[in-house]
Amino acid sequence: MTTQSNTRGFTSNIGAILAAAGGAVGLGNIWRFPYTLGNNGGGAFLLVYVFFVLLIGIPLMMTEFIIGRRSQKDPIGAYRTLAPKHKGWMLIGIFNILGALLIYAFYSVVAGWTLNYVVLSCGNQLGGCDSATIAQKFAEFTQGSFWPLFYQFLFLVLTAAVVFMGVQKGIEKMSKILMPALFILLILMCVRSLTLGDGVRNGLNFLFKPDFSKIDGHCLLSALGQSFFSLSIGMGAMVTYGSYIRKEDKLFNSSLWIAGCDSLVAILAGVVIFPAVFAFGMSPAAGPELVYIVLPNVFNSMPGGAIFAVVFFLLLTIAALTSTISLLEILVATLVEEFHWKRSVAAVVSSLVVFTVGAFCTLSFGPLKDVQIHGFTIFDLFDRLTASYLMPIGALAMTIFLGWFFPKAEVRDELSNGGTLKVKAFDVYYFILRYVAPIALIIILVSGLIGK
Repeated sequence: MTTQSNTRGFTSNIGAILAAAGGAVGLGNIWRFPYTLGNNGGGAFLLVYVFFVLLIGIPLMMTEFIIGRRSQKDPIGAYRTLAPKHKGWMLIGIFNILGALLIYAFYSVVAGWTLNYVVLSCGNQLGGCDSATIAQKFAEFTQGSFWPLFYQFLFLVLTAAVVFMGVQKGIEKMSKILMPALFILLILMCVRSLTLGDGVRNGLNFLFKPDFSKIDGHCLLSALGQSFFSLSIGMGAMVTYGSYIRKEDKLFNSSLWIAGCDSLVAILAGVVIFPAVFAFGMSPAAGPELVYIVLPNVFNSMPGGAIFAVVFFLLLTIAALTSTISLLEILVATLVEEFHWKRSVAAVVSSLVVFTVGAFCTLSFGPLKDVQIHGFTIFDLFDRLTASYLMPIGALAMTIFLGWFFPKAEVRDELSNGGTLKVKAFDVYYFILRYVAPIALIIILVSGLIGK
C-alpha cells in the first residue's frame, strides 16, 4: 500500500467527509433538485431518487475513492499509477479534467447570479416588486455584459482564495466552517417555511406523499440522472479528494455519510421551497426560474421576507462555493502533480482560464445569445456536453477499469484497509460495479443521445 504524506491529505475523517460532501452539495441540490422534483410529480420522484442514490450513487462514489486513495494521485496520475503498462486508461483522467473545466465554466455563471442576488437581497432591491418586475430585473441582469461577468469573476476569486491556501488550511478548514453554516441556514429556513400557515400541508404532501402514478420513464431517467450528477460522479472530484483520504478511514462509511449529507440538503431544500410555494399559490413546476424569480415573489409575500431572502441566497452561495472549490481543486491538483507547478500559480492560472472560457457562457445570455452550435447556446452546449457525454463516459470507463481490468484482490484490499476491516457486502458492491452501474450509465448516455 502507498504511504500517504501527512501534509498532503486531510487531517481527519470528519474533514474528509465535510470536504467531499461540500464537493457534492451545490446548486444542483438547492436550485436544480426542487424544480426537477416539481416537474416530475413530487414525492414519487423523491422516492425513486433516494433508491438510485443507494443503488448506484454510493457504489460509484466508493469506486472513485478507491481509485484516488489507492493511487494517491490526481485523476490523470491515478490511472497512470494503477495501470502503468496501459497508458490508454489515462484518457479517463483527461475526460475528467475536461469535464471539470467545462462544468466550472458554466457553473460559475449561475454562482455569479447567486452572489448578485445576495447583494440585491441585502439592499432589499427586490422588495415590493411584482412578479413581472422581478422577471424583468432577472432578464436584464443575465442578458447584460459587465455585471454578470463581474460577479462571475468575483466568485472565481473567492474559490481560488480557498484552494490557494491548500488542502488542509484551505479546503478542509473552510469545509468545516461552510458545511455546518449551510445546514444551520437550511434548518432556519425550514422552520420559517413550515410556519407560513395555509398551504404548508399541501407543500409537504407534494414533497413526501408519493403518487405512484407519476412514476414513468421520464421520472425514472430524471431521478437516475439527478442521483448521478448530484454526487459529482464522473468528473474526477472524488478521485482527487479520495487521494487525500487517510488510509485508516473507512471508505464505505465515508461514502454513506457524504451521500446522506448530499441527499439531506436536497430534501431540506424541498422543505424550504415547496411549503412556501404552495402557501402563496405559486407553481412547484416553475422550472429553473423557481429560485431566481418565483422565490423572490414568495419572500415579498411573507412577513420578514427581506431577511429570509438574504439567508436563502447566502446559503445558496455557500452551496455553490463548496462545489466550485472541488472543481478548481481537480484542475489545480493536476497541474501541481503532473507538471510540478506551485499551488498558488496553478490556482491563479486555472481560474483565469476558467474565466476566459466561462465568459462565453455568461455572454451567451446576452451579446452572444444568437451564437448557437447545433441549436444550443454556448452555456447550454457546455451543460449538454458534460451532463450527457463527458461525465457518463468518464464514469462508465471508470467502472470498466475497476470492475474488469484492475485486480479484484486489490479492490478488496483498499476497501478493507489492507485486510484490517471486514467488508461484508463486498460481493454486492462488486456486482453493482461490474454490471448494474455500467447498465445505468449506458442508459444515461443513450437517453442523452436520443433526448431533447
